[in-house]
Amino acid sequence: MRKVKAAIIGSGNIGTDLMYKLERSNWVELTAMIGIDPESEGLKRAKESGYQIFTNGIQGLIDHPDIADIAFDATSAKAHVRHAKILDELGTLAIDLTPAAIGPFLCPAVNSGKKVKAKNVNMISCGGQATIPIVYAINRAADVAYAEIVATISSRSAGPGTRANIDEFTITTRRGIEQVGGADRGKAIIILNPAEPPILMRDTIYCEVKNMDEKGIRQSIEEMVNKVREYVPGYRLKQEPLFDGNRVTVFLEVEGAGDYFPPYAGNLDIMTAAAVRVGEDFARQILQLDRTEDEERVETLETK
Repeated sequence: MRKVKAAIIGSGNIGTDLMYKLERSNWVELTAMIGIDPESEGLKRAKESGYQIFTNGIQGLIDHPDIADIAFDATSAKAHVRHAKILDELGTLAIDLTPAAIGPFLCPAVNSGKKVKAKNVNMISCGGQATIPIVYAINRAADVAYAEIVATISSRSAGPGTRANIDEFTITTRRGIEQVGGADRGKAIIILNPAEPPILMRDTIYCEVKNMDEKGIRQSIEEMVNKVREYVPGYRLKQEPLFDGNRVTVFLEVEGAGDYFPPYAGNLDIMTAAAVRVGEDFARQILQLDRTEDEERVETLETK
């Protein structure tokens, strides 16, 4: 079956884990990994796996634009601002795993798969991918006036990129809670926990609702958890939702698949898993469009 070609920009931990997940895709064909450090573990592994590697950054894609229809940017928010302009000029779809938030926000369980004309889409944040589906689930059942999320991750799973983007994390996640989750107002907090052994990613979602419906909320949350588990098997509720007046509190735990990251790094795993799902959704749209255009060309030839 034909696949859509893709490249990864960024050979760090996120890019490396993304590589292993894309290897299993039925819709996306990984062709190259692009980095700037010739000695990086990611580039070494990509080369061993038979992919093209480039050590001159985005210039590698500029020089070889045909290697990818989709580019997964796993660098940094500042770097993506520059990359976005270049990818737009190349006509390459950008799936942004940084908090740059240039394009519209996508969360697979909520709004991926819908027709999106933008050539640059943003994966929000790890906390956003974990908690926004629950905010959305509560909102569709009871109308969320205010949503606050606390994402607690192991300090070990917070690399230089995560630490450098803390401010962007809180701002971008809050916007995602409102724009994708549907809350009237949102707030996001991240906690780096230094506990040993490292803890799994844990998220608390606190919502104030306008139309309390305990049964409807429970059912909506259950459906949403099952939907997220389709691409993040380690996504689960820690306990049943708590209800207090017009307030709902949900506790989540996210365990990683262990492709490249250790299982405790669910915060990183959910980002790459969500990005792959979004990439596959776009790939299906691209292939469907190609098939439609081919059929139209055949019909045109047959009528001549």
